[in-house]
Amino acid sequence: MKTIHPYAVLCLLACLGFGCSEQHDYSEQEVALEWAKMATHITQYTPANSPTFASRGFAYIGLTGYEAIVHGYPGHNSMLGQLNGLEQLPQPDKEATYDWVLCLNAAQASIIHTIYVQTSDENKKKVDSLETAIYQSFSEKLEDISIAERSVAFGRAVADAIFEWSKTDGGHRGYLRNFDKEMQHPERPGSWKPPLFAQSFSHHPLHPHWGENRTFVQGNRDLPLPEMIPYDTLPGSPYYEQFNQVYQKDLILTQEEKEAAIWWGDDPDVTFTPPGHSYYITSLAIAQKNPPMITCVETYAKVGIAVADAFIKCWEWKYHFFTERANTFVPKYIDQEWESFWPDPPFPAFPSGHAIQAATAAVVLEDTFGTPFHFIDRAHEGRERDEVRDTDFVNREFNSFWEAAQETADSRFYGGIHIPHDNEVGLEKGKKVAQNVLNLQWKANQ
Repeated sequence: MKTIHPYAVLCLLACLGFGCSEQHDYSEQEVALEWAKMATHITQYTPANSPTFASRGFAYIGLTGYEAIVHGYPGHNSMLGQLNGLEQLPQPDKEATYDWVLCLNAAQASIIHTIYVQTSDENKKKVDSLETAIYQSFSEKLEDISIAERSVAFGRAVADAIFEWSKTDGGHRGYLRNFDKEMQHPERPGSWKPPLFAQSFSHHPLHPHWGENRTFVQGNRDLPLPEMIPYDTLPGSPYYEQFNQVYQKDLILTQEEKEAAIWWGDDPDVTFTPPGHSYYITSLAIAQKNPPMITCVETYAKVGIAVADAFIKCWEWKYHFFTERANTFVPKYIDQEWESFWPDPPFPAFPSGHAIQAATAAVVLEDTFGTPFHFIDRAHEGRERDEVRDTDFVNREFNSFWEAAQETADSRFYGGIHIPHDNEVGLEKGKKVAQNVLNLQWKANQ
């Protein structure tokens, strides 16, 4: 009597329960891309998500993919011992054979399940269905089914180990405590106030303790405080003129600037968040260049880690300075009837989170794929027109990753929710965060 492999039984049950489409013969690069697509989908369609929590998720998802296959590529190093607190990971049997695609497949499914344990049953089924389809595509090519079993077990073990490590970083299940109602808001000139025109109904700022979380890279934890322009309400002073620039720009916004403002808004209630946008652009680059699988997963890991550290440092600085936005300064000192083009997010301003995370991703992607690099961002293609702002979602075309990062930062100025200084410092600090990630020993000959 022929024995049915246990994983084949799971695949059969998955097909019966979730519905299997016609089998697709995946390439290795497609596997990496499909899991990135799944990660952005889960991020977009999981309630109570936030840019902060999403950045953390992409970092662990990207890192897990890398660690699941890195031992199959002798020219690449594991991040074991290089990232803060990552001191133990499963090691493959050097005498055994692995299918590294199946390792990646199992690891990605497992880490998404655990990081996003709160997502819907429908989303969980999508993860299981993708895992099953990829497993079938690659396992049927193996003469020895024990290789598949060993590979799946190793991928899951890596994911489990990284998830256990993630639980100690300070952000575990952060969606349960998005807003701290006990926080005492600093009351000083220029301090952040809950705006009337806002993206959130909460009068408490988002994740005030996120900056205390463990960074992935020690060099990023050690980055010094940026300099903030001193508070001053006197017309002509540097502080006043920063807000006056926002006010004056709003009076002459072009249609193209309005399109940029809504494109990069990436409201977590309806999109895959700003970190998801960076992960998406990473996928655009990978799909265009079609590099080896190890380069795909390494790039996702670098972008994910860099963006996550950028958010930790940005939130540390935001709550250190606790600075106001134009929606409180301009009506009080320039024009009491003024309202920004885009609603305020629920947290302090300085520095810009959009700018810092976009800069980190751009630096990593330029290091991998070079510059110039032409691409079209279709992230919001097909979205209904923003009737409130009388503006359509128009695809963005760029000739470099940095050009996209610059527009991301500028979009917040166009939206009236960041002064130029917020964006300038965000871009500058983002470069440094990314460089610290790139300085890790990713290659054996570094």
